[in-house]
Amino acid sequence: MPLERLAALALLGLAACNTGVGTELTRATAKSVVNPIVAQRFPGVPLEPATDCVIDNATGQEIVVLASSAASRDDATASRIVTEVAQRPETIRCFAENALPEIIRAL
Repeated sequence: MPLERLAALALLGLAACNTGVGTELTRATAKSVVNPIVAQRFPGVPLEPATDCVIDNATGQEIVVLASSAASRDDATASRIVTEVAQRPETIRCFAENALPEIIRAL
């Protein structure tokens, strides 16, 4: 088993402990999956704020599934979750408040 898959599985095991460290590691792993999806699906949107909006508005279960897709390489499920979360009113509001100012500053 490749080292990156073992590391992702270890992170998920730690996340199951429901500790602050486990939660942060799970969120960081999920972000590593969300970032390229945001870049592909929403070109031109600042990645960091947009990815943060998706993660911040995903449910705990969605974050765990996103993080586990780092190990399983389930890109279809990860893309579906990111798209669904991005369409939520709270996420759109977050994009407007956090990503849009980045776009305007770049103009």
